Amino acid sequence: MELRALGSTGLSVGVVSLGGLFVSAAGGPFERAREAVHHAVVRGVNYVDTAPMYLDSEEVLGRILPEISAPVILSTKLGARPQPFDPRDGAALLESFETSCRLLGRRQIDILMIHEPDRPRQFDWWEAMDAARGPVMEVIDRLKGEGRIRFAGLGGTTAYDMARLIRTGRFDVVLTAFNTSLMWREAWHELIPAAAEQGMGIIAASPLQQGALARIWRDEVESADWLSKPRREQFRALYALVDELDVSVPELSLRFLLADPRLSTILMGARSVEEVDSNIDAVAKGPLPPALMARLDEIAAMVPFRPHDEPFALPFGRPYAGTPAVGPI
Repeated sequence: MELRALGSTGLSVGVVSLGGLFVSAAGGPFERAREAVHHAVVRGVNYVDTAPMYLDSEEVLGRILPEISAPVILSTKLGARPQPFDPRDGAALLESFETSCRLLGRRQIDILMIHEPDRPRQFDWWEAMDAARGPVMEVIDRLKGEGRIRFAGLGGTTAYDMARLIRTGRFDVVLTAFNTSLMWREAWHELIPAAAEQGMGIIAASPLQQGALARIWRDEVESADWLSKPRREQFRALYALVDELDVSVPELSLRFLLADPRLSTILMGARSVEEVDSNIDAVAKGPLPPALMARLDEIAAMVPFRPHDEPFALPFGRPYAGTPAVGPI
């Protein structure tokens, strides 16, 4: 597998990495997760991302990774525990980190990310966001000084506030989710340029938008009352292109991301050996040709920004509990 530099960390990562959510109980039985992780490493994956909020992912990986002799770069996140979670409680943040270490079976974590640090209304992380100042950074600095973590990272979904944090120069890696895919491109407006300027490693998470780009959802696209009209037309255009090319939506999605050399790695949410092979075989074909990239650019331009009230993860194939979309803003 092709290796890329993880920013200025000195680490090299495979262009495809493994997201931990789907090797948790969300992905199925433990033995299937074990087979998927082992097989991913055999295929060249050397970076695994997890988090306390990914169900039992840390515990599952803590059972699997000691069985693997090849070096694996591991990241996890702060957040979600202990409950009620208080990001301004330094002792609680340290407790969260120590729990992650215990579950993962490691004393040192390669990359510790702040989870959703761009949502101050939900989690009051910061005394001053533009300076990345607050108790959480005191904990990060302490753990770095003690050698318990190697690098500090950001993991979030709001591209514009994340860019403000990136520009503080306090972080080594950024994980961007739900806005870094062939149809959702908000991260390219500000986050990716800011991270590249800082020499940060950039991890593209949710390349398939947690299922929205994992297959063709033709019936759901036509019937979903929560889907805005512009987004519906965009999906129709994408499916017409897929029909013309006779290529899968996941392959288009992965090879589209591969074309940007600023992206260090693409996180796949593989649940099985078969899904690992499908994703790695797709990127092995290389980036999409320029003419096809141009056509995807035209499709992306149909909805340049996320429509109002559109959920981050489109609920194709499952109930939608939110408010129907009311159009673009």
